[in-house]
Amino acid sequence: MTRPAIYLDHNAASPLLPEARDALVGALGMVGNPASVHGHGRALRNLIETARGQVAKLAGAERKQVVFTGSATEAITQAIVGGAKTFASDAVVVSAGEHTAVLKAAEATGLPVLTVGLLADGRIDMSQLAGFLADAGAANQTLLVALHWVNNETGVVQPIERINALVGPTRHTLFIDAAQAFGKLPLEFAASAPDMMAIGGHKIGAPAGVGALLVKSHADTVRLIPGGGQEQGRRGGTEAAALIAAFGAAAQNFAGHYASANVNTLTSELEAGLRALAPDAVIFGEGVERIGNVVDFAVPGVKSTVAMMGLDLDGISVSSGSACSSGKVGASHVLAAMGVPTELAECALRISLGWNSTRDDIAAFLRGYQTILNRQRGRQGKAA
Repeated sequence: MTRPAIYLDHNAASPLLPEARDALVGALGMVGNPASVHGHGRALRNLIETARGQVAKLAGAERKQVVFTGSATEAITQAIVGGAKTFASDAVVVSAGEHTAVLKAAEATGLPVLTVGLLADGRIDMSQLAGFLADAGAANQTLLVALHWVNNETGVVQPIERINALVGPTRHTLFIDAAQAFGKLPLEFAASAPDMMAIGGHKIGAPAGVGALLVKSHADTVRLIPGGGQEQGRRGGTEAAALIAAFGAAAQNFAGHYASANVNTLTSELEAGLRALAPDAVIFGEGVERIGNVVDFAVPGVKSTVAMMGLDLDGISVSSGSACSSGKVGASHVLAAMGVPTELAECALRISLGWNSTRDDIAAFLRGYQTILNRQRGRQGKAA
């Protein structure tokens, strides 16, 4: 099968960085178990510890705060399911715009799940969050608050400083899903309020199959997989040294590649081009802070299924939202939480750029989408 010529779905997975590929191939040529005390084992252990430092540096964390996992989803589940048990939480607080991994993990705790709504612009309703905290305080309850930093569909950046200030000083546990923020925003985990954060490798050019949970010392006993004592007893199972080495290499090199691509400029050009093609286009989250690589938009009457098929035939890969919904294309729960009408939400396309995106990619997408618009307008004209 021929790979799509143009890839504009970096929020689902970013292509492998060359440095990550080199690290992966090099480590695959090694043999042993990182827990073994002989030379082969020590060599793999050194790879893992080097990667731990590289990931910690990009996350603004201490080395000991990085726990390698099999994915960001696993890290999310460890934080929420394991955290709720460790801290004897009475309920879990999520927002209506969370990634499915967060919503499913909250359900898996078996605890009451309190859902904070989204405002029409995609930001978390902070007054409702404050109300949940106040009610919990009055009832002498402890909450596990699990919120995202950057929305994976709209790119809206949540008011993390306000969240930190509201939850951080309390007895409640604060977990942040930072998968889409990692590498693009300064996390500064060690100096910030959250007790735990989840990050993933394939969002920054590492292979899929590796992630990390960042934990403060008081959350160091949060467990999901007991196993044989790996990761200082915090996550069982023999570490995937090759994937972890590639994760470290990606963490060390991602920022340079991302900056060189001038992603923010390309995104602005994309939005300007869309406006020129379709003045009636709705850009979700417009007017509030968004991460600089995502445009989630809809043109009324142009269904996302039709647009995606047409673009795919042209070798252009985009999405209609999260890639973690069993391959289904349908109306987004995020847009529904923002109050977007179903008819418009069904027209949503998410274009997400990354470290190897180019101006030619943007031009090709705009040409392809213009063709789709022309066909749609032609049909509408005939119908009239």
